[in-house]
Amino acid sequence: MPLELETGLHVGKVVEITAASPKSFEDAIALGIARASKTLKKIQGAWVKEQKVIVRDGKIAEFRVDLKVTFVLED
Repeated sequence: MPLELETGLHVGKVVEITAASPKSFEDAIALGIARASKTLKKIQGAWVKEQKVIVRDGKIAEFRVDLKVTFVLED
């Protein structure tokens, strides 16, 4: 489905990325979007496809998220 912005109809694309944080899932999401924003322009949104924790010595060592990031293709 085309995305509609202020300037009319546009074509969007979805990419899948994985991000990790030692703090929380929320922090992993924020880090993933911040990193994606350095390369992708016109990010419109994202959704969490999957969440996973890495356990070391019986404790959570890392929070990981797989994100699907939507952005608008440039003309």
